[in-house]
Amino acid sequence: MLTKRIIPCLDVKEGRVVKGIQFVQLRDAGDPVELARFYDEQGADELVFLDISASHEGRKTMVDVVQAVAAELAIPFTVGGGIHTLDDMKKILRAGADKVSLNTAAVNRPELITEGADFFGAQCMVVAVDAKYDQDCGTWVVYTHGGRVKTEWKVLDWVKEAVRRGAGEILLTSMDCDGEKKGFDIALTKAVSTAVTVPVIASGGAGGASHFSDIFLEGKADAALAASIFHYKETSVAEVKAYIKDKGVYVR
Repeated sequence: MLTKRIIPCLDVKEGRVVKGIQFVQLRDAGDPVELARFYDEQGADELVFLDISASHEGRKTMVDVVQAVAAELAIPFTVGGGIHTLDDMKKILRAGADKVSLNTAAVNRPELITEGADFFGAQCMVVAVDAKYDQDCGTWVVYTHGGRVKTEWKVLDWVKEAVRRGAGEILLTSMDCDGEKKGFDIALTKAVSTAVTVPVIASGGAGGASHFSDIFLEGKADAALAASIFHYKETSVAEVKAYIKDKGVYVR
């Protein structure tokens, strides 16, 4: 059995880590380099770095910040935001990332996933999906540009397409649950985990250790990502791991 992973997330804007609620009301959460060092020492399994305004602002990911963060890490490191071409991926991986995360660019040009998978291997390709439930069509819909733009894609259709094109992992964020601290979206995560054959990282809604065991045991997630509860020291990676291990979840 594969171990479940606990992954802190650094949402970075203008060189600082920020956190909000449902992608808005952002507040400062610290320096990305200091937080990266802290999580590496704490026993996080991986770290995700998302330049959350790069696509919206039409610019590239901050390579210098990525290099500084990577220098602090001995754990796998995923970087996303503002990555639009194979050359962008090369720069990010050369800067020290282990994987790249595509969101807006993958929806706009799905063949980019295949180009990356062919060149670097599927294990380097993470497709991030920002999902929001749509009452009109009765299912979840994909959003891009940091949750600002609604697309025509239904989430289950898009994740299957992304995997078909070479995605090695899905980073699934529930916009409805993001920052609410009321728990991950179990129904959404279970639906996606059942629909694809690659690992699914659940994101959005973590408020305590019990939410992690719920998303692993009920939501069938392979990994769970959180930000504010770790950044603001409401709990720790070690505390979460101890709790979910006691619940029968296999962790490192």
